[in-house]
Amino acid sequence: MNDHNLRPRMFYGWWVALTAALGLFLNTATVVVFPFGIFARAIGQEFHSGRARISLAFTFHNLMAAICIPLAGRLVDRYGARRVLLPFTFLLALILIASSVISNAIWELYVFYLLLGVVSGGAGVMPYTDVVSQWFDRRRGLALSVMLLGMGLGAIILPAVAQQMVRAFGWRLSYSLFGLAILLIPLPIVALFLKERPENLGLLPDGPADVHPAAAAPGTVGLTLREALQTSEFWTMISALILVTASVHACFIHLPAILTDRGSTAQTAAFVSSLLGLGLFLGRVGCGYLLDHFFAPRVAALVFSGVALGVAVITTAHSLWLACVAALLVGLGIGAEVDIIGYLTTRYFGLRSFGEIFGWIFAVFSVSGGLGAYLMGVGFDKTGSYKVPLAGFFCAALLSTLLMTRLGPYRYRARMPDSDNDATPVVAVAPTRGGQ
Repeated sequence: MNDHNLRPRMFYGWWVALTAALGLFLNTATVVVFPFGIFARAIGQEFHSGRARISLAFTFHNLMAAICIPLAGRLVDRYGARRVLLPFTFLLALILIASSVISNAIWELYVFYLLLGVVSGGAGVMPYTDVVSQWFDRRRGLALSVMLLGMGLGAIILPAVAQQMVRAFGWRLSYSLFGLAILLIPLPIVALFLKERPENLGLLPDGPADVHPAAAAPGTVGLTLREALQTSEFWTMISALILVTASVHACFIHLPAILTDRGSTAQTAAFVSSLLGLGLFLGRVGCGYLLDHFFAPRVAALVFSGVALGVAVITTAHSLWLACVAALLVGLGIGAEVDIIGYLTTRYFGLRSFGEIFGWIFAVFSVSGGLGAYLMGVGFDKTGSYKVPLAGFFCAALLSTLLMTRLGPYRYRARMPDSDNDATPVVAVAPTRGGQ
């Protein structure tokens, strides 16, 4: 009874997850990526440019992020997440504030998005995922969902906020105000409350009662990048992510334009885009619980099949309520895919070189997302319609679903409560295949 009273009311790892959620609420993804369709219309009108040319700025952002995220991952593995997160978040805020000096030259716009891509890895989801994964093992899926709720809420709220800000202040000042908000709200809170590892506070992953004290620290177990590259799981995951990420990015970036082309007002398009954020939020809430209780590739296959259905609805349906359903389905995919990427990386490759391995996987995520948005714009400019590229992305999402069913059992499974020194007892029963 006395021991129970001495225990903290809430495991500090949950405070870490909530702090990470705040950091991800105002971040590159929620400020630059999700509202890009809103900003792109204002930028395109000012620059008198086609959609492919403006979409190219987003592609440059993602390509630069793809180059820099693996480097940021190596820095996280070597120096720790805090020493990467704090300066990179500070630089992100400064770059956004500097948007006010961009002229009407298109190359300056491209440089602006390239610089955002440089800092997106070190200020984004990868270092936060590393920290939260260190704090949780058996409850890792749920903890990652709590962390990613911040991004989900940002995806719901910020597109509508961006719509009002762009209309009132213009796109430059809107970006500057977002940068100032990052500087004043998440940056100091992350600096105060984000602790990297439970052992630094004399704690264990999931809390003192959930793992055997002799178990190895999770950060010391896992494959190196070179070893991960030699596994079939790595390349299966990469292939599936290329296909599904291109599909969801193409849809959410161009959805406002698709809807306005079909007669919707800008406000209606912004509302439907916010439903993407609602789907993302629901994906964050449900996916973590499912990942902790069911075999993750099956969860991923279910989510990716929903993305395929959403793309099919966008392609064939023209009513507003069906567009809302499609936005929710695609949003569920956006919401779950980052959670799935992080969780699968920890279970198949461990945490020893998580930053670098996840950095390379997330680099592919960034490239495919940027290319998806660009290819959608090219398809529209070439054909005058979104039907052809949407049909292609439907097939891509369907193929990604099939690929996820080919992943075998986990290599690094979660410890059960009060387990012995075995580092990998089963938490979710995975199907066996060929003696794996």
